[in-house]
Amino acid sequence: MIFLLPGFSGFLLFFILPFLLSLVYAFLDRPVNGSFVGLQNFINLFQNRAYLLGLKNTLRFIGVSAPLNLALSLALAMLIHRVPGGRQWYTLIFLIPLVIPSGSMVFFWRVLFSFDGALNGALHSLGIPRVPWLDSGIAFPVMVLIFLWKNCGYNMILFLAGLSNIPKDYYEAAWVDNASSFQTFKAVTFPCLLPTTVLTLIMSIINSFKIFREIYLITGSYPQENIYTLQHFMNNMFASLNYPRLTSATSVLVLIIALFTQALLHLERKAEL
Repeated sequence: MIFLLPGFSGFLLFFILPFLLSLVYAFLDRPVNGSFVGLQNFINLFQNRAYLLGLKNTLRFIGVSAPLNLALSLALAMLIHRVPGGRQWYTLIFLIPLVIPSGSMVFFWRVLFSFDGALNGALHSLGIPRVPWLDSGIAFPVMVLIFLWKNCGYNMILFLAGLSNIPKDYYEAAWVDNASSFQTFKAVTFPCLLPTTVLTLIMSIINSFKIFREIYLITGSYPQENIYTLQHFMNNMFASLNYPRLTSATSVLVLIIALFTQALLHLERKAEL
């Protein structure tokens, strides 16, 4: 408890306490000399088209990017785990996106996916019409691609650690029983990786909210409709000093994440039993 105290104190002082203090605005009609309005801000929030659009896109993005990130990082981890030599070099390659600042990569993504960018230049040279990557429905897959490029390496490291902790005796027993590769994965690998899988899924969901940083730097405050997320809405509310609506949206988001995380942890404990 003594060793945990400094970290917990900082978390309490800079995260929990400011969040609790900001909840006051969610029940006021204006930030200065406001009057108590009960749940009216939350009612207005779910009648706001921009908020509903951001909520829909955010949930859709999590539903697509988190499972893809989980599957891709697990596949890469299992492939690298089988490599007899040079494993550290493959790991280092996939960790490079984590150490590159987002601001530095914005120029690359903008040059690659802009209407007059490198990708459209290559398509044009092949006689294919230019594609509005960031100004059409294709912007959503582009956002998923950027997320996978940024976060796949981190989850891969978690899975590599989990694979290294599985006793070799389990695989030897499966080999003696003449189990196939799929049966071995189903009976040995996946059950042993269940805690790591739950942790990775939670981290993927949390990291999915950070994609706003790249999308905001590339497309601005009002991007194409398919990639307008909750963070865009909250950022715009902050810029307009609409603190009641901002804190209401933040409260709903925190509640959704908390419930989803608890559900995953409950399923993990139930599976282990």
